[in-house]
Amino acid sequence: MTANLTMKRLAALGLVVLLGLGPPAPAFADDEASEEADAHLLQAEIALQRKDYKLASEEYREAAAESDDVEIARQATQISYTYGFTEDALESAERWVELDGKSDEALLYLAQLQLRNGDLRDSHRSFRKLLERGGAPPEERLVALIPFLSEEDPEDGQWLMSELAEPYEDSAWANYAVGVMALQADDSKEARKRAEKALELEPDWIQPSLLYARSLLLEGEHDAAIDYTARLVGDNPDPDPEARLELAVMYLAADRDDDALSQVNQILLEQPARSDALRLMAIINFRNDHLDAAWSDFQDLLSTGQYTMDALFYLARIADRRLEHEDAAALYSQVISGANAVAAQRRAGALMLEQGKPEQALQHLQDFGETHPAHAIDMMEARAQLLGTLGRHEEALDLYDRVIEYRPDSETPLLGKAELMLRMGRVDDAIDLYREGVDRWPDSPLTLNALGYTLADRTDRYREAERLIKKALELEPDSGAIIDSWGWVLYRQGKLDQALVELERAYDILKDPEVAAHIVEVLWKLGRTEEAKTALADAEKLFPENEMLERVRERAFPDDG
Repeated sequence: MTANLTMKRLAALGLVVLLGLGPPAPAFADDEASEEADAHLLQAEIALQRKDYKLASEEYREAAAESDDVEIARQATQISYTYGFTEDALESAERWVELDGKSDEALLYLAQLQLRNGDLRDSHRSFRKLLERGGAPPEERLVALIPFLSEEDPEDGQWLMSELAEPYEDSAWANYAVGVMALQADDSKEARKRAEKALELEPDWIQPSLLYARSLLLEGEHDAAIDYTARLVGDNPDPDPEARLELAVMYLAADRDDDALSQVNQILLEQPARSDALRLMAIINFRNDHLDAAWSDFQDLLSTGQYTMDALFYLARIADRRLEHEDAAALYSQVISGANAVAAQRRAGALMLEQGKPEQALQHLQDFGETHPAHAIDMMEARAQLLGTLGRHEEALDLYDRVIEYRPDSETPLLGKAELMLRMGRVDDAIDLYREGVDRWPDSPLTLNALGYTLADRTDRYREAERLIKKALELEPDSGAIIDSWGWVLYRQGKLDQALVELERAYDILKDPEVAAHIVEVLWKLGRTEEAKTALADAEKLFPENEMLERVRERAFPDDG
């Protein structure tokens, strides 16, 4: 979350609060319990220097508990919130509110953390208090809460917004706010009902109309959603640019890029300074491989000072596509906030590695984590993955263990560690870890697929692999990776023709060297040698120097190398 965006959100609530923007400067106690509190603060600072983020969070929490200093409670809350240790942050926020019950900032942290921790009733009470403070009517301030609730579990956010809005059933603002949260929770019927109610109360307000259109889209009524939004534009002699922009996005989702571009061009003709329209035009050009035009558009967007992180990220991707790796790494490195920050820094590190600069790559990821604490643990995980690639397995395992300790509810570090164990030849240990993942996340397609594929690829437990992958497919039927796993199970069971059909279907969805290698392997086993050679040559053009393709060539066609 950027500082500007956070300030805008909070300004709408009438507050001055910064959530998740990094730890403040160290504070020290100025009360009679200062000696005990200062000891904890000192240990917290030492722990931060050692990258022991969990210990730092605990020590700050203890310091807040020992001190009557509001600033220490504030600091403890923000440190734990930044590093993602919810229970420590919640305890410190409770102490902060206890010490300064009039602080809107403290109350907002408390409400958000209660929601994150699943304490819905407590969160409801805290948000209710927050709504009742300030000058604007509470029902209007509900809309300003949408960004905060959107950061948490969608169903919890929907329930909470519905409860908060209950006293204001005749408010268009309240119905719109509930509808937005319903849409985020994939409850299209409730979103549609609330949009209709808001429009009944405020017929000329464009936002409920757009919410109604989105609910149609979520219900799978794509043509109806486009027609409805097109009427909002076409039936109005002076159409709202927001409706045009929404229509353009819908056209884009329907692969009607020319129609989308037409709407965007009309917006820019009427309002040349609209950065959101410029951003969408740039994305359309990028999507259609018009890289020169997209580069120019994103440079223009960068000069507006709006959507800066998006512009830098796409400029980096364009440089990446052009194989201008040094420029791409420099641009990715500048994406320091927003939804793409972690992916950008990971890619910057990968490019440095490809350029033969492994130590620079590792240092880059570590430095970014230290200067952007909200991403410190993500960067620790990225370094673990990079160390594994470099063959520095023990260092990688150590980092994975720390990430798993810090993020026990996250699948990805556990799966990353298991994958590393496979690379190390520790197949049984990897399978045990994957089983632990399936036990903890039984409805995760990612974890089910990981265990199922490993059993099919590394053992003869094909029945169990089949059961796991079938369940993953039920949960995510269009996943190329899972369809590839299903094809590989069929191959391992000797059902070669069926396997080929599934693997080719997977490759249509997911152009991946592993899937290509599987197709080559099956063609070879079927005796369709020339087709296998052609498929391998085509894949090698797309993925030069890929290890899996090299291995299948060595195995199937050792004399052709």
